[in-house]
Amino acid sequence: MKTKETVKRYFLFFIGLLLNAFGVAFTTKALLGASPIAAIPYSLSLIAPRLTMGNYVIIYNVLLVLLEWAILRKRANKLELLLQALMAFFFGYFTDFSLWVLKGMSPGNYVLKIVFLVIGCCILALGVCFELIGNVVMLPGNAFSKAISDVSGKKYGTIRVICDISMTVIAGALCLVFLGKLSGVREGTVIAAFLVGNIVTIWNKLLAKPFDGLRSWVKK
Repeated sequence: MKTKETVKRYFLFFIGLLLNAFGVAFTTKALLGASPIAAIPYSLSLIAPRLTMGNYVIIYNVLLVLLEWAILRKRANKLELLLQALMAFFFGYFTDFSLWVLKGMSPGNYVLKIVFLVIGCCILALGVCFELIGNVVMLPGNAFSKAISDVSGKKYGTIRVICDISMTVIAGALCLVFLGKLSGVREGTVIAAFLVGNIVTIWNKLLAKPFDGLRSWVKK
């Protein structure tokens, strides 16, 4: 891969990463439960608020990288794992930055909370599209599911659903044990799990020409 192409790919990837962070921030601000990708870090930030949510995003994603390494063992690409861990730090810092930007926003009623949630899901989905166009490295959450898929021989989609459900259950259990209520996991978590993938498909159809233009620009 040429140097210019690599730079362009990482540029688009970081745009996607920043969009993902803002998507997480909007869904968090909705107070209807975090999206599955952020359910555990968000729950931990409620249980032990000494650290920011971004800090917990970093810790959680680095842990996923270590688990991925343990699963793949000799099959693991150490450079790729290192890049994933590095991206976890960027994702965490972007998350805190996004929450800081939105700190003055607080939806007062349930309808506005739903609006915030849907906006967050749309931004998350757009971020995924940019990451896919960049196509340089997977985020730890996605790579962890892929590692299990590769080792088990099961379809990635099936494993991803199982992982999302498992992480959501863990986040819910943490909230129940330490807070006595499902603060980090609510209806918004389920809605986000359903919406994001479908909105990715919608974005790819609505923005097909601009996305094709970006792919061409990357390869020039």
